[in-house]
Amino acid sequence: MLIIFKLKNYFPIFTWLSDYKVSYFKNDFIAGITVSVLLIPQGMAYALIAGLPPIYGLYAALTPQIIYTLLGTSRQLAVGPVAMDSLLVAAGLGAIGNIEPAQYIQMAILLALLMGIIQLLFGILKMGFLASFLSKPVISGFTSGAAIIIGLSQIKHLLGIPISQSNKIQFFAISIFQSDTPVHIPTLSIGLLSIILLLILKKWNAKIPSALIAVILSTLWVYYGKQNQEGVAVVGIVPSGLPSINFPDLKWSTLKNLFPIALTIAIVAYTEAISISKTIADKHKYYELDPNQELIALGTSNIVGSFFQSYPTTGGFSRTAVNDQAGAKTGVASFVCALIVAIILNFFTHWFFYLPKAVLGAIIIAAVIKLIDFKYAVRLYNIRKDEFAVLLLTFVLTLFAGITQGILFGIILSLLLLVYRASKPHYAFLGRIGKTNYFQNIERFPDEVVLREDLIILKFDAQLFFGNIQFFKKLVFKSINNNPEKVKGFIINARSINYVDSTATEELVLIIEQLQKKGIRVMIVGAIDPSRDIIINSKLIKVIKKQNLFVTSGDATDSFDGISKKTALQKKLSRQSNPLDRK
Repeated sequence: MLIIFKLKNYFPIFTWLSDYKVSYFKNDFIAGITVSVLLIPQGMAYALIAGLPPIYGLYAALTPQIIYTLLGTSRQLAVGPVAMDSLLVAAGLGAIGNIEPAQYIQMAILLALLMGIIQLLFGILKMGFLASFLSKPVISGFTSGAAIIIGLSQIKHLLGIPISQSNKIQFFAISIFQSDTPVHIPTLSIGLLSIILLLILKKWNAKIPSALIAVILSTLWVYYGKQNQEGVAVVGIVPSGLPSINFPDLKWSTLKNLFPIALTIAIVAYTEAISISKTIADKHKYYELDPNQELIALGTSNIVGSFFQSYPTTGGFSRTAVNDQAGAKTGVASFVCALIVAIILNFFTHWFFYLPKAVLGAIIIAAVIKLIDFKYAVRLYNIRKDEFAVLLLTFVLTLFAGITQGILFGIILSLLLLVYRASKPHYAFLGRIGKTNYFQNIERFPDEVVLREDLIILKFDAQLFFGNIQFFKKLVFKSINNNPEKVKGFIINARSINYVDSTATEELVLIIEQLQKKGIRVMIVGAIDPSRDIIINSKLIKVIKKQNLFVTSGDATDSFDGISKKTALQKKLSRQSNPLDRK
């Protein structure tokens, strides 16, 4: 039993395998078949986005999902190649310069190894919180911009003309206008009809394997209509057999160039996977998701996958949703899916010879259309224009500066917005409601509160740190300077101040000393444990004095008016906040 318990800690598969029910198998089996039907054409299409031969999409669909099933805590996450990571691979490797096809493939595989190592280390170091640096506006702006770039990257397959690839929309547009090759009508017809078919079937019934139907119909059209002889580009010969073991070539110069790309893909891939995993896990209450274990599982999947010629993979939004909708209960569904991919690789790759590349492009375009979220952008514009600005800037930078630059600048913009908000947080000057012990914002309740000229109560709704202490100082002295001769008391309501850093502590000492020199008594109320400990263990307690620490604004006001003195219990409770002090 002890061995099984330890195995569960490292291999979450044993958590659900020991309780597996025969009744689950039917749902898992159907889900595995359903996902494989979607994964096979998608995997080949996403490999094209990454600039790789289609067979590498199938290699990426095999080993990583097996390894994830052993180590992952989500029971529905479908791991494999995805559009976003494929585009990041193409954008990152394309920025390095001219690379020979064989070297390009090896660098894509090496990227999987590098990003896997990064994710594994993040998981071991409990750094699952990193995903929080990607806010919803950043993700939405980046995803929408990347979706457009992904869609445009497939135009060459739809039009049947050579177009220089770029992850910057302006260069892509220039290459289209400079192309003097006429549009290949048969190719365009196949591509447009496939897009229409995919969208109609998806709208009619999401459970219909629209991608598989499009692949079968277009392949038959090309084969019997001999469209390949008319110039329609087809996939051609696809190698058969399972991927062989191949250790990526590790060269310092190559690793140095690939590390920034690998780091970006590692964070974006984890964010994709954890986002969809959380959404699905919330629907199922019979298991819990472990973000750090997810990093370990995804990292190990990519590391082992790279030894079997896989390029970077993660959990896919659409396939995971389909897996869940098909009734998957456990990772057995992923095993079934991997088995079908292995069978296809061994015996049926010749079926893909006449598959037109235009259909793979159509599958990609139909898949990324839904990634552009106009509704969220409009809603954000109406309620939070500052966050809408972050979304818009991330979107524009992704389109014009590049995929990698878009996500990195988006993160920086989010952090700058966070710092700006922290530097100027919400605050309120409070007043007593009549003779009660309730204190409210004097601006919101001007008719209910009792305004006093001799006493000021400031409620500051944030931690005090080097970034906002000057803002706090201006609030204090500005409020006093409005009536300097009459102010005799100043109360700091610290109920929402959960931390005071060393810079703010030193500055706060100076502020209090200045007020005391003016004959103003300074009191602190509602300090919660973290901030109260800082007050007690710093210079602050020497200048503020313990007798000026109170539980509520009412206690402090009464003491200021000489109505009552603090009891022993009140002194003990001055470390706690009170629900009576409200905005």
